[in-house]
Amino acid sequence: MVQIPKPSAAPSPAQRSVPTSADVARLAGVSRATVSYVLNNTSAVRISEPTRRRVHAAAEELGYVPHAAARSLRAGHSRMVLMPAPDVPVGPLYSQFFSELQWALSRLEYTVVQYGGLGVQGDDAARAWAELRPVAVLVPGGGLGPRGVSVLKRSGARAVVTLGPERVEGAHALLMDHHGVGRQVGAHLLARGHRRVGVVVPEDPGLEIFSRPRLDGVRQALAGTDATVTELPLAYEEKAAADLAGRWRALGLDAVFAYNDEFAMLLMRALQDEGVGIPRETAVVGADDLMLGRLLRPRLSTVHIELPSGRELAELVDRAVREPAAPPETYQVLGAKVVHRESS
Repeated sequence: MVQIPKPSAAPSPAQRSVPTSADVARLAGVSRATVSYVLNNTSAVRISEPTRRRVHAAAEELGYVPHAAARSLRAGHSRMVLMPAPDVPVGPLYSQFFSELQWALSRLEYTVVQYGGLGVQGDDAARAWAELRPVAVLVPGGGLGPRGVSVLKRSGARAVVTLGPERVEGAHALLMDHHGVGRQVGAHLLARGHRRVGVVVPEDPGLEIFSRPRLDGVRQALAGTDATVTELPLAYEEKAAADLAGRWRALGLDAVFAYNDEFAMLLMRALQDEGVGIPRETAVVGADDLMLGRLLRPRLSTVHIELPSGRELAELVDRAVREPAAPPETYQVLGAKVVHRESS
């Protein structure tokens, strides 16, 4: 009896060979070097547009993706930019900034990786980041010290950039002066005749690097005048806001800087529920200039905060990666201007 072999089953995805640059080159009818030049966006070699299209079409048809580790080996460093996730809520303004930054870095052929390491901070966090061998690290907030910067650089990071209130030795610094935000609000309220000013300080301890300088800025603006400043600890909860609103008239305040627009909206709603007239009894000012604040009634006065563009920061990172021996750069990047509306 003749045994008829059964037709073999189609290979599973795991059994199929991984497409290589040689496969792309054969399908596109070009050399492997040309594939490398096209897919790595090499500017030193001129490749015609029809050839570029053929290479991209072949890579897409085969499902070919360049190997990041191999590309890093050729370049002598990785193209990974590590962005540790902030361990505090950053709000819509900073979220938009970080999204723009990631897009700008990707346009420069960097791979952006967000690192979420809750509970690990400062130099200990730097050692965890260093294990991933990033070419650059962007550190929001504070906590990183010179030792952490040194650990990162010894592990191969060509650029360390901090975004916070203070410069860290060895790192590029984008300095954000939140004292200036508070000073702007204090001067605005003083000019409009307010003399008993409350300042909301969020109870989340992670926000102290922003809230304390803002409180101090208001105090600086009102120093030497007959105005007083009252610190108002507040959790971001409806009940906490209602409790504060219930004590409001006893506090005798005629204005409040509510830290940011989100806290301002929370507190303003609670004050209105308590029957406190805004701005007749109490002026309210937020910060960040969120669109939602313009839809409230009365419209929310706020501080428009100007952050650096993601494109500018991406270019700083790229420059630092290409010139790792250059001295660290420092920029003041936080512009602040009060936007007066009906709530103050």
